[in-house]
Amino acid sequence: MNLKEQIIHESLKLFSLKGYLSTSISDILEAANTSKGGFYNHFASKEDLFFHVLDEARRVWREKNLADLAEVESPVGKTKKLLENYRDRYLKDTENFPGGCIFVTFSVELDDQRPHLSKEVNTGFTGLKGMINRLLNEGQELGELRDDVSTSAITEMLFAGMVGASVIYGVDKSTHSLDRSINALIDYLENLKPQNSSTSGVLA
Repeated sequence: MNLKEQIIHESLKLFSLKGYLSTSISDILEAANTSKGGFYNHFASKEDLFFHVLDEARRVWREKNLADLAEVESPVGKTKKLLENYRDRYLKDTENFPGGCIFVTFSVELDDQRPHLSKEVNTGFTGLKGMINRLLNEGQELGELRDDVSTSAITEMLFAGMVGASVIYGVDKSTHSLDRSINALIDYLENLKPQNSSTSGVLA
């Protein structure tokens, strides 16, 4: 790992723990074991670093949350796999996100004080909801979900549940609470299947 990568990695952890606004350049220099010269040789400013960290956070998010989704044929099964990955691979990733989901941290702290940065973060939330909604629509068309349920309403509930689980886990670090929260979302999704559905064993 070169110095630029080291600074990004350490900043990712610091931003997860303390937030962007509460993390100083001095904190970053100490964590990355470098000098101001080393920092500014790679980044024009702390805000410049923010965008590099955001890109790295998105890369890790995709790596963790989308793992093995291509191996699941069922759209609803893919949604369940996404929730499982979010629970087991992403939120429990203390190496990269010791303070919890960095996107939630950014969204909360930057909304009022750095709205242009918050807007960048929120595009990811929009993309996640769009992905979930597409999978649920495909699942409904294939008969994996009842015709009388609203996929847009389910999407909003799943998204809110994921964010809520992230916030709670960031505070209490209880894996039991996290498992219970995400499992409730998976059970909710399972209960929306037609009673004669034969897709419930896709993830088995």
